[in-house]
Amino acid sequence: MFNVTVLRLKDIVKYVICAFVLLLFIFSITNYFSSVKQNTKEVTQKIENVTNQISSNSLLSCLDATLPVVASINHNEEKEKLSENEILKSILETQISSIKGIQNIEETTGKVTDEKNNNTNTNDEQQNVELAETELATEVVTNNPIAENYNVQYGNVKIKNQTDYELTQEMLTPDITIENKNIIIFHTHSCESYTSSDLYPYTPTGNFRTTDLNFTVTRVGTELTNQLQQYGYNVIHDTSYHDYPSYNGSYTSSLKTVESLLQSNPSDIIIDLHRDAIGSRSDYAPTVKIGDEEAAQIMFVIGTNAGGLWHPNWNQNLKFAIKVQEKAEELYPGLFKPIMLTTSRYNQHTGKYANIIEVGATGNTLEQCLTSMKYLAKVMDEVMK
Repeated sequence: MFNVTVLRLKDIVKYVICAFVLLLFIFSITNYFSSVKQNTKEVTQKIENVTNQISSNSLLSCLDATLPVVASINHNEEKEKLSENEILKSILETQISSIKGIQNIEETTGKVTDEKNNNTNTNDEQQNVELAETELATEVVTNNPIAENYNVQYGNVKIKNQTDYELTQEMLTPDITIENKNIIIFHTHSCESYTSSDLYPYTPTGNFRTTDLNFTVTRVGTELTNQLQQYGYNVIHDTSYHDYPSYNGSYTSSLKTVESLLQSNPSDIIIDLHRDAIGSRSDYAPTVKIGDEEAAQIMFVIGTNAGGLWHPNWNQNLKFAIKVQEKAEELYPGLFKPIMLTTSRYNQHTGKYANIIEVGATGNTLEQCLTSMKYLAKVMDEVMK
């Protein structure tokens, strides 16, 4: 008798599915371990590469191997073919630049400190400024004076007219209104100096000239600045050299200075402060006694267009000088010598009331000239207020 096993279709399908699942599981496991093995080999290879690169002291290669971003940068810079020495050089230059930057900051700080100290000194000078009094006895006390030479007179104001212009009453009348009261003071001949004295001794570096501006007409300009500031005026005092190292071209140099100053400081009153030239007598010391003080005499020099240079406002310049000198003759008669009207322009086309003021001569001392500025400032304030 035979034993017959009967398999139903349902059981057959179940066994087939189980076998398929088992095979799929085995295949997946096999692939996973194969992948792990491959990754392990790759990691091992990378570690070996890095180790080799470290042993070969290749800084860039190490960075390439460990940081993809650095690798990208380094590959982009391969075009420039930077060597490790060049990188070290770049680092060194950066450090040197930083050191220089610190030095520059220190230098700048020093300059600022110096400027603060200078400002402090200026403020101290301003606090010690003695303003001029009025109603003081005044007389000219020049030893061995040079005779006054003038050919035009307006009231008590005397004028030496060196031009061919005939000065009419209308041209002389100081009918001007000073609206812009900013004042610029500069020095075309910055190195002009005076007779050395016990109070202001100095060693000349030329014929009545010195590059030490503490003993020149530039110092006189500082005094005038301090005096005018006491009356509330905005004064710009430029102390640049214009006649050193070369005397020739002084007016060309000072013109550039004035034009530059006017760009940021619009001013009608522009004073080029000088000392009178040596002339034939180095001991010439025009002096006026005001109260108990001796002051150097002052002189306006006004340019015109008579020499052919463009100068449309020279008559306004002249009117300003007459207006100031007219007041000076009222307060301190003899403080001014006659106005000199010349054919030269002297850069006075730059301002509505531009002028040259010559303070003293070679025979005067610096203290006499400083004293003059006290009285000049008082006169100007009376005219402008």
